[in-house]
Amino acid sequence: MDLSWFQSRTAQQLRAEGEARGEARGEARGQARGQAKAVLVLLGHRGVEVGEEDRERIAGCWDLDTLNVWFIRAITATSAAELFDGEAD
Repeated sequence: MDLSWFQSRTAQQLRAEGEARGEARGEARGQARGQAKAVLVLLGHRGVEVGEEDRERIAGCWDLDTLNVWFIRAITATSAAELFDGEAD
């Protein structure tokens, strides 16, 4: 069986592209996880109670733009519900 294709330039390029996509996806997930944690820490530090459902919603969000909005809202929010004002559940 000829396995030379797996060492070809095309195969190497495809592997490199796949690795790059995987790294970028992992980095984005790490950033989202960190921002979600920051939202929860900020709310906790301010004494805002966060129910399990809201905690899961925050921790399960992978969209950095949304998490950034929630972080800014968390600075002044008096309830976790205020983070989600105007958003569909």
